[in-house]
Amino acid sequence: MTFRARREALRSILAGTGCVRPGSVYDAMSIRIAEDLGFEVGMFGGSVASLAVLGDPDIALITLTELAEQMRRMSRASALPVLVDADHGYGNALNVRRTVQELEIAGAAGLTIEDTLLPQAFGQAKTQLIPLEEGIGKMKAALDGRGDPSLVIFGRTGAASITSVDDAIVRAKAYEASGVDALFLTGIKAKAELEAISAATTLPIVLGGAPEEMSAPDYLARLRVRIALQGHAPFAAATQAVYETLKALREGASPKSLKGLPSQELTSRAMREAEMKARSSEFLGLKK
Repeated sequence: MTFRARREALRSILAGTGCVRPGSVYDAMSIRIAEDLGFEVGMFGGSVASLAVLGDPDIALITLTELAEQMRRMSRASALPVLVDADHGYGNALNVRRTVQELEIAGAAGLTIEDTLLPQAFGQAKTQLIPLEEGIGKMKAALDGRGDPSLVIFGRTGAASITSVDDAIVRAKAYEASGVDALFLTGIKAKAELEAISAATTLPIVLGGAPEEMSAPDYLARLRVRIALQGHAPFAAATQAVYETLKALREGASPKSLKGLPSQELTSRAMREAEMKARSSEFLGLKK
């Protein structure tokens, strides 16, 4: 599937009437597994990007180059459309423009640009937002930076939990007016908050986490929530599995006695072994 086809697939989800839940992906194996399981879209979050690439918490230490390269690896491994958390765009509006260019080349189907002040300001323990005018400038720069018009640009704000729902509405409407394709909301804690923002805007919405009472797909779909994130449990589960396996080996367990390991069939499918053997036969003259 071409990059444009992946982006059109994401646009189809946003233009639909339902609400889908993406698979959290962070490397070549995770995206292939998500694709094989039938996920319509993958979510490459900033937090798992930092963990997968650096082993560091989500405090804006990862660079644009590292993020784009990891996206490029996933694009090579799978045709699953991926929505990338591009954080603050790695700088000011001009940096945002370049961020869009790099992630487009890397194969992202869509990306988010947020109005959080990153990296964290000196002496400020609480999360802060950039001024609205700066946020609008970033959204316009993001749109100007894309070469493929099918690349989906999401205007993201966490104002609902940082300043107020009223501020979130003002920002969402301003980003909508700037021309972004969809809105990405985080920090929503109650139905009334989501309903108020939905009523004040018209674009498709991506919801970045919400209380259990707001998880019903039909309810979310009625409010134009087309994608509802599920967190990053796959990476957490993988971390636990690696820990338990290494711990058992360190304590003297035999490799053959280990539990919870994938079957050979699953491993072969995830690494596309059959396709590789076919190419080896055709191009190297090796027997299947």
